[in-house]
Parts: sequence; structure tokens; C-alpha cells
Amino acid sequence: MVDLDKITYEDFLKLQEKFINGKDVEKKEQKKSYPFGKMRYKKLKSLVNIKKIFNKAIFDKWFNTNIKLNDDVINFLKNLLDKKGELINSFNEEDLKMQFIAPILNHINFIMMDREVRFFSEESLSYEAENFIFNGEPDFFIASGLEIPEKPYFFIQEFKRSEEHGNPRPQLLAELISAVELNSWKDIKGAFIIGNTWTFVILEKLGKDKYQYFVSEDFNSAKIDDLKSIYKNLLFIKAEVIRMVDEGI
Repeated sequence: MVDLDKITYEDFLKLQEKFINGKDVEKKEQKKSYPFGKMRYKKLKSLVNIKKIFNKAIFDKWFNTNIKLNDDVINFLKNLLDKKGELINSFNEEDLKMQFIAPILNHINFIMMDREVRFFSEESLSYEAENFIFNGEPDFFIASGLEIPEKPYFFIQEFKRSEEHGNPRPQLLAELISAVELNSWKDIKGAFIIGNTWTFVILEKLGKDKYQYFVSEDFNSAKIDDLKSIYKNLLFIKAEVIRMVDEGI
């Protein structure tokens, strides 16, 4: 029983909103936000039911699609390694993004004006679940929209080792969960980068706040054969995004 003689005006407004809209205002205010950049795997597992599945075969279609690189692409990759390969593990976070990752993404050309899709860097993304909020600014993600991101398709999470919250895997997983839920999809792909090492990830939704994910073999971007494979894997993603956009997915 509420004592109306002692209630404040602010409390009265909360009770009014709760009565009219059926909202539990106090509970809503207690919902906590978890930034992608500070996500730890233990915390992620406390928020959702997520499990790693050890099955490399799930990457076969992605990695083994017959994609031929022409001489121009191969020369681009060789020149990139000749100029910057020895520096990859010495780069700070921004240098790695601008000097090595961005040139690769630009060369693949993820800016598809005709389909209104491009890659974004450090643009805001937020997903509000029943008991928590994931938010932040992912390093790179491909999304529909030219001025602002709308539907996210693929994420790349990169970090430098000296950061306190350095493990990129739970950060990427939180981003992938957000995208799956925002898009109402069953699965999504992404990648995380540690220095010269690229690792690809597939996340699948199994039910409400329940997910499983798969982690690929590592690719060493300082080696030309692995860098070619990374480039092919990203070309596959571009083709997949084009197909999904054209099919209205």
C-alpha cells in the first residue's frame, strides 16, 4: 500500500507510467549495459547460455569455395607484406587498422553503393535483451546503410595485447549475438584478429538467450599463402552479403 501523503512527485510519475503502460519502471532502470570492448567470456556466459563447439568441418563451405585470385590481387598482397609484414606485430591498434586491415578491406571493396552496403568502423551498435544491454562501437562491421549502419552482416574485432580488456573473442561473440537478435537470424559469421593472426567464427542461435559457436583454424597474415586464404574468406563474405541483400534477407 502506497502512502500518497509521503510519495514524491517523481515516484508518482513512475507509478503512473507503471499503471498506464504496464511497465515495471524500477526494473527497467536496473537493467545493466555491457560494452562490447569490456566483455569477458566469464561475464558473457553469466548473461547468456553459450557454448563452444569443436567442429572445423562447419567452415568447409566457407573456406573451400573455389575462388581464384587474379594477378593484380596477388601482387597487391605481396606488396602489402613486403612493405608492412615485418611491422604487423609492432603496430599499435590504430596502425594495424589503418596500415594493414583497412587496405585489405578497401581492396576487396566492401563499399557497394548500388546495394547500399559498406563497412563501418567504430559506429554505435546496441542490443537490448530482457535483462541486459549490449552496446559499443565495433572495430569493423559490414552493414546495410550508407550514412548510418542499419542491418549488420559481418564483424571483425581487433585488439592490441596491452589493453586491459584484451581478449577479442568474447567481444566479437557479444557483437554477433547482438546482430543475430537485431536481424532475427539463426546464424552469423565474424572474425577476430590478434596481431598477425586471423581467426574466423560462426555463431548459431539455438533458442532464447542460447547460442553455440565455432572457431576456425588460425591464419597467419604475415605469410602470403595464409593472407591469400584470408582474402578469399573475405571475398566469400562479400558474395554472401550481396546474395542476402538481393534476396532481401
